[in-house]
Order: sequence, then structure tokens, then C-alpha cells
Amino acid sequence: MKIRFTPVASALALATGMMLATTAHADSIKIAVAGPTTGPVTQYGDMVREGVNTAIEQINAGGGVLGKQLELVVIDDGCEPKQGPVVANRVINDGINYVVGHVCSGATIAATDIYNSEGIVMVSPSATAPAVTDGKGYDSIFRTIGRDDQQGPAAAAFIAANIKPTKVAVLHDKQSYGQGIATAVRDGLKDAGYEIVMFEGINAGDTDYSAVITKLKSTGADFIYYGGYHPEMGLLLRQGAEQGLKVTVMGPEGSGNPDINAIAGEAVEGMLLTLPADFTQDAENAEIVKAFEAKGRDAAGAFQMTSYAATKAIADGIAGAGVDDPVKVAEFLHANEIKTPIGMISWNEQGDLNEFKFDVYVWHKDGSKTLYGK
Repeated sequence: MKIRFTPVASALALATGMMLATTAHADSIKIAVAGPTTGPVTQYGDMVREGVNTAIEQINAGGGVLGKQLELVVIDDGCEPKQGPVVANRVINDGINYVVGHVCSGATIAATDIYNSEGIVMVSPSATAPAVTDGKGYDSIFRTIGRDDQQGPAAAAFIAANIKPTKVAVLHDKQSYGQGIATAVRDGLKDAGYEIVMFEGINAGDTDYSAVITKLKSTGADFIYYGGYHPEMGLLLRQGAEQGLKVTVMGPEGSGNPDINAIAGEAVEGMLLTLPADFTQDAENAEIVKAFEAKGRDAAGAFQMTSYAATKAIADGIAGAGVDDPVKVAEFLHANEIKTPIGMISWNEQGDLNEFKFDVYVWHKDGSKTLYGK
């Protein structure tokens, strides 16, 4: 049974006596943000940093946590799995106990063993691969976004109910995130009785997908699902249009980046995406949205609000535990609900959210998106 815990402020009074009785070892509590600041998907790191920065600014303006200010430490992993352990070891060496990230599933999976073995609390706002947590027995690994095996079935159910294609082709980028969600979509559509005429991986980073597009055309597929990020999705859309491929294409939240418009051009019009619900439309988040806007940030991106939620979960966990101790913070998070901009959240034993909602959006060539059917 979960105990409901709401704002950071509600625990500050509990901590006041402890603060008076003890001398802090540091003037601030450091939170690392691990994700790409370089490489082709830097924009996803930007989204996460916008959310974390906004949360930290608001928490610090309200007095911080346990009388200390939160301090942001940005560490680049380039979204590369091989950099996951490098970043994790830097976090340890720098004496940081809390991490928001990693952003990409591959880098996250590569880092989690190290964090958990050292008792460091990691909350990912964007890594959706089930392998981040499945069967690991982690105590200190959490996320504030749904998993691929929640997003994939949601996409498959949407396709079956709304698109009703005749033949489906499913592509992926051979990476943990992309292949995982593509597999979930494929399996969901198979279970619904749909014919999967192609299931194939492409090489992320390639610039010419003409061969796979030719193969797609030969299958007669009238619907394509792609699991992966926006650079490859953009090229598939543009090069497909150049070769006369006229089908509806759908992808996950990793393809929902404004930069895809520059890559795909007009071919991006009508792309379907599963994305976290637009939490900016919640009236309770009006002040948070204003805080984003005051700094020129976009609260409506894929990961800004989930990153804000991850930061607030850590802050509320510290306040609720009454001590800057990541082991006790992890215990607190497992036992309590936290109020965040994405709603009241709680986690199961392995650190996955008990509930998370994905919606389907239509992407437009001007960079905007609309909720499907609206």
C-alpha cells in the first residue's frame, strides 16, 4: 500500500529539527543530469535539461531541500551505450548521489548496474526499454515514463482500431530502444490478426535508405511502423516520398523532435507518434508552464515534464526521508506516492511506474502536432 506524499514543503518542517542538530557536509545537494549534449540526438538531452533546470529553479526558490540548494551537474554520454559506465563512474567519483537520466535506453542499461551497486538513486525520464529494469532486482533505479511494452501495445491497439491496414511493415534501428518498441508493436499487431510483411533493422547513422525503401514498396505494405529516433525516421520519410512511397508512417516518442522537419521536409506531414500525454494542458500545471515560458523553454516537448517529475521525485524523496541518504531516499520512493506535473506517481518493486499514459499525435510540416482525431 502506498502512502500519499505531496510537496517538498510538507516534509521540510520534519527536517528542520534535524538540520538544527547536525552540520551539513555540503552547501548543496548535487543532482547529475546524464544524457547527450553532443551527437545526433542532443535535442532529447536538451528537453531533459530544460525540465530539470526548471524544477531545480523552482525548488531552490522555495527554500531548497533540507535547507540546501539543489545543484545541477550536466554530464554528456552522447546517447552511447559505451559511455554509460564512464558517466556512472564519474558520478561516483564526484560524490553525487542522485541522477536524472540517462536519456537513451542503451546508455541507461549500461549504467544502471553501477548506480544500483553503489546505492545511487537514478530516475530516467525517457528510457523506455523494458531491459532497463526487467529481472534486475534493483533497489535504486526508477523512471518517470512508461515502458516500451506499455507504449508498443498502445500503438498496436491504436493502429488496429483506427488505421486498420491491410499489410504492415515494421522497421527498427537495431538498438535497445528502437528494436524493443518495434518488437512490441509487431507482436501486438500479430495478436490482433494483422499480417506483418516485413520486420527488419536498418543501420542508425546511414544516409541512404533507398534499398530498404525499394523492399518496402515490393511488400505492398500500406502502413509502416518505425522504432527509433528522428534522424533516421526523417530520412525514411523524405527518401520514401522521393521514391513514390505513399503510406502512413508511425513512430514512438523518439521520433518526435522538431528537427525532423528539416530532415524530412513536407514528407513529415501526417506522421503519427505515440507521445506522453500533454501535461501542459492540466490546469494544475499552469504555474509550472509559466516558469518554463519565463526562461524561453518549451514545456510541451516529449520529456520536459517527465524530467521535471524525475527531479521533483528525487527532491521529495530526500525531504521525505529527512536525510540526504540515497539508500533511504530509494526506500521512501518505493513506499510513497509523489505529486508531480505528470500526476500522482508511484512505482512497482522494480522501479517502473504503476501507470503512465501515451497519446497518439499527428505531426505537421510546420512543426506543430495535434492530438489524433482532434
